Amino acid sequence: MKYLLWLILSLPAIGLMSGYFSGNILAGELLHPTGEFSARFMIIAMLATPLLVLFRRNSWSLKFPQWLVRHRRAFGVAAFAYAALHTVFYMVDMGALSKILSELKLTGIWTGWLAFLIFIPLAMTSNDRSQRWLKAAWKKLQRWVYPAAVLTLLHWIFVHNNIGPALVHFIPLAALELYRIYHLYSPEPKKVQS
Repeated sequence: MKYLLWLILSLPAIGLMSGYFSGNILAGELLHPTGEFSARFMIIAMLATPLLVLFRRNSWSLKFPQWLVRHRRAFGVAAFAYAALHTVFYMVDMGALSKILSELKLTGIWTGWLAFLIFIPLAMTSNDRSQRWLKAAWKKLQRWVYPAAVLTLLHWIFVHNNIGPALVHFIPLAALELYRIYHLYSPEPKKVQS
């Protein structure tokens, strides 16, 4: 099942790369799809825990959240891989280091670079060996996905100068995360004694 999931997650990249290397698609045309796949896979990985909390009392509906929790690492690593492709195609499209550096002052650009830099250690430690080695620090490190998600949202909004499509993707995640936080900090209802 794990290898089938990896194959499914890589199918869009295979199609995009074959289009680029065959000369049918330009690097600039690959920025939007690689960025969207990265954001979508990151969101899917982040939805695992809130969905588990949401459906905790309905055993029949827990199967998908439980599956997602077991495989969220794959989605997180796929998100990084598509972000790396997005970054490579951006650099190819720009064509020169001076052009890349000149754009760093733009909000839509530095937010993307900062999100990508945060993704690097997260992806590098998304394995069992790192989890054993880092122990409690591993979870703290992986929580950096939250600022990376905010930066990704800002990158998307400012690059496209359009808040709508970004919010369509991020509002469900934000709503579920708020529910999870509410559930985490709300007191358990007291049982009425009969």
